[in-house]
This record gives sequence, structure tokens and C-alpha cells, in this order.
Amino acid sequence: MGKSTIRSQFSAERFGSLIALGLLVIVSAALSPHFLQPQNLLNILRQVSYTGIIALGMTFVIIAGGIDLSVGSMAAFAGALGVLAMNALGAAGRPDWVGVLAAVLVALAAGAAGGALNGLMVTKGRIAPFIVTLGTMAVFRSLTLFMADAGEFTSTNTLYSDIGSATFLLVPVPVWIMAALAAYFAFMLGRTRYGRYVRAVGSNQRVALYSAINIDRVRLLTYLANGLVVGVSAVLISMRFNGVGSSTLGINYELDAIAAVIIGGTAMAGGSGTVWGTVIGAIILGVINNMLNMAGVSPYLQGTVKGLVIIGAMLIQRRKA
Repeated sequence: MGKSTIRSQFSAERFGSLIALGLLVIVSAALSPHFLQPQNLLNILRQVSYTGIIALGMTFVIIAGGIDLSVGSMAAFAGALGVLAMNALGAAGRPDWVGVLAAVLVALAAGAAGGALNGLMVTKGRIAPFIVTLGTMAVFRSLTLFMADAGEFTSTNTLYSDIGSATFLLVPVPVWIMAALAAYFAFMLGRTRYGRYVRAVGSNQRVALYSAINIDRVRLLTYLANGLVVGVSAVLISMRFNGVGSSTLGINYELDAIAAVIIGGTAMAGGSGTVWGTVIGAIILGVINNMLNMAGVSPYLQGTVKGLVIIGAMLIQRRKA
């Protein structure tokens, strides 16, 4: 194989999602003169940040050979518990900042507990990840609906919503948080022993076991980390909407997160992938949604487009295999 062929294949595999994003931006800008307006671009980044943060944790889960279908329901459950704790402290006369801190800590703890529960059932219970997370998806959503009587959890803390709409250097706070988490996760995956273990477990569990890698611990930590970022996303989106809709928050988050991971180049079979590729994949989904909205396409058809994009990404992966 010639050097030019090797170089072209390397570029396509490493920068394929980035090239696709560039082409989408060009097409979107040609379809609408409003696409490249700064406010529209910031809105896209804000919208993708919530599922993009979850996709960061999902990247580790998938690279390690797992899957998590419960992230949307878990986000609603964690966000609901956070709002309930905050409102309880507000009713007790505590300062607003104390309530906000409690909401953050409770949501993170709930997300971590949910992720650990998934991980324990996968590793210790030896149940297939698809079955485990399909079950917990129903459990978390059902508990959230029960607590709210299928209604909403509305925040009584004005500081909570103020933070949700805050910006730093004109960029929404959730975007900064997604960027910071992406940098941290990219370092973990590419520069640490744990990151190498995650790839090894997803690539070949038998070889990883013979290499004295604690497979159960590695996989459990991926689910735990995924639960933590779900808690982060739950706090941010409940801040944005000043509450949690028990039947609406988190709907299709698992689809968007998994799609972002796959579009970003992570192998669905596990073993390889990049965090920054996932970030680009999340932005690609956001640009597609924005482009469809500007083109006047019915929102009910946007799921069709996402499904086709996922299938297309899987076909590309299959051809590379």
C-alpha cells in the first residue's frame, strides 16, 4: 500500500467527523443567512451541551464494550431530587446559595448512585448492559413520574434560574462546563493508565484479563463516571428551565448521546474512540437540528434524520472493519 493511500486513510479516520462538520456548516450557511450569526451559533452550542456532557461519559462506557440506555430517565430522576432538596431548604428559610449547592450535590450523588447501580448489575450481576439499562430506564422514569404525580418540579429559588441563564465571556456557562469536562475526559482516555485499560477491556476482555486488568472495576468506573456527568447535565438543564418536567426532561437523551459517540468515530463494538470526536459528533447533531428548523422541516421528522445518521455512521464503521 502506497504512502499516499495510508495517509488518506489516516486522515479520513482521524478527521472524518471534523470534515463532515465543516461541510454541514457550509451547507447550512448556504441555506440560511442567519445560520452564521453569533447568537444562533451560541444557541446551537448551548442546546448540544446538555446531551454532549452525557455523551462524554457514554464514550467511556461504549469504548469499554457497554451501553447505557437509562441516561435520559436518570437525568430526570437526579434533577427532580435536586430540585426537591433545594425547595425543602428554601422552605426552611435557608439562603438561596445553600439551596443551589444542595441541588447540585444531591443531583450528582443521585447520578453517581444510578451509574454505580447499572455498573454493579453489569459487572457483579453478569447481566447484559442493554437489559440492565433498559430496565433502569423504566425504573428511573417511573419513580420520577410517581414523585411528581406526572407533573413538574418547579424551583422556588430565583438564584437557580439566574445561574441557568448565565454567560461567561458571552458564552453560556453549560458550554464552558462541557469544554472543561471534555478536556478532562480526553486527558483520562489518552494520557492515563485507566484510559488504556478502558480501551483494552473494550478491545478484548480475555487479553485484558490475562494482562492482570481488573475488568469489573474498569467497567464499573465507566458507569459511575457516566452517572456523574448525567447528574451534571440534570442540574444544568433544570437550571435552564427552572424545574424538571417528569415526563419530558431527558426524553431521547440516550439517542442523542449514543449518536454523538458513534458519529464522533467511536466503535460501537468497543476498543477505540476519542472524546473530542464525541464533542464534534454532538455539534454535528446540533447543526443538523438547526438546519432542519431553519428549512422548516417538521420537528416530528428530525428523529428520522437522526436515525439515518446513526445507521450511516454504523455502515461506515462496518466498511472500515
